[in-house]
Amino acid sequence: MRVSVRGLVAGVSLLAWGKLLFGHGKFWQGGPILRPAALRMTRWPDVVVVVPARDEAESIEGALRSLLMQDYAGRLHVVLVDDGSTDGTGDLARGVADPFGRLTVVTGEARPEGWSGKLWAVHQGTVRARAHMDADGYVLLTDADIVHAPLHVATLVEKAREDGLDMVSEMVALNCESAAERHLVPAFVFFFAMLYPFARVADARSRVAGAAGGTILLRREALERIGGIAALKGALIDDCTLAAHVKRSGGRLYLGHSALAWSIRPYPGPADIWKMVARTAYVQLRYSPLMLVLTVLGMGLVWIAPAVLTLTGRGWVRRMAGVAWGMSMLSYVPTLRRFGLGFWRVLPLPLVAGFYLAATIGSAVDHHRGRGVRWKERAYVERDDMGMAA
Repeated sequence: MRVSVRGLVAGVSLLAWGKLLFGHGKFWQGGPILRPAALRMTRWPDVVVVVPARDEAESIEGALRSLLMQDYAGRLHVVLVDDGSTDGTGDLARGVADPFGRLTVVTGEARPEGWSGKLWAVHQGTVRARAHMDADGYVLLTDADIVHAPLHVATLVEKAREDGLDMVSEMVALNCESAAERHLVPAFVFFFAMLYPFARVADARSRVAGAAGGTILLRREALERIGGIAALKGALIDDCTLAAHVKRSGGRLYLGHSALAWSIRPYPGPADIWKMVARTAYVQLRYSPLMLVLTVLGMGLVWIAPAVLTLTGRGWVRRMAGVAWGMSMLSYVPTLRRFGLGFWRVLPLPLVAGFYLAATIGSAVDHHRGRGVRWKERAYVERDDMGMAA
């Protein structure tokens, strides 16, 4: 029997989806969620929250207030590093009410060569953190656009202590209000879970290591074991690079979704989300043209071909493609439920995947045109050591 190219593509797409659904760490499931519960610990370790901030005037006061008012029985301190802000972020931070004396605001020093801006700020914060915690304490890395529920820190620490974890990381709830956010943000979370299946991140036998930068609770001992933030100073995907270093050193990881922290950074239009994706998409591919070509082929085979062949194919080609397309849509349903969105949004998923693929290609074009990675009015061209990837 002669097999056509379209039949071959449909068959391979179907096999690929079988592997993804049943042999890829169940990435499509809702994933673990830490929820507030009755806290059982009696001894609470020191925690220092490190917040790097550059031009975050719109969000910094709300973010800091939520951290300073944490319901935490142990010693808690917050170190905010003002990373060369030009919008008064540092002054606004110093003006936030601090009834328990928990806040230190640091004016960041000039960035040395070889460091990414965010990691240089984080490094300065972790150096200051040592003065506020014992050897068995924890550092909580979070961003200046995230608001935390009162029990968030306590819930993170109890999870780390009870399960003997070196790193507890959560993907915070993202804004999903504008039309662009409703169409594109859930897919961002979904594709992240495809790259870093949460179950594999937690599996000590797996080489997959990932983290979400909005919430990373890290044992002080684990941070010192890897050589501190200096060990990843040039990294542009800093959260996953940190996770890779911790896991390589023998540390245990947890990655899940947060029910106690929310990002308040809006992405009102498609262009805003494009910039977010293109900023590090080619870094994820290790700046490799070969990896880019394989990504284009893989994304086309998994996301676009099933829909196209279902609509244009005939006979067995259409049936195989239809099953593959159906599997892809079903895999997206748990993510849509998490965001409270309707089932019909599975239908434009091939177009959404095309958007992310185009942003990845745009990221590569920017790199090869010498633009590098741009963020907060800075440009980076350093290569990132991503360590382990999916």
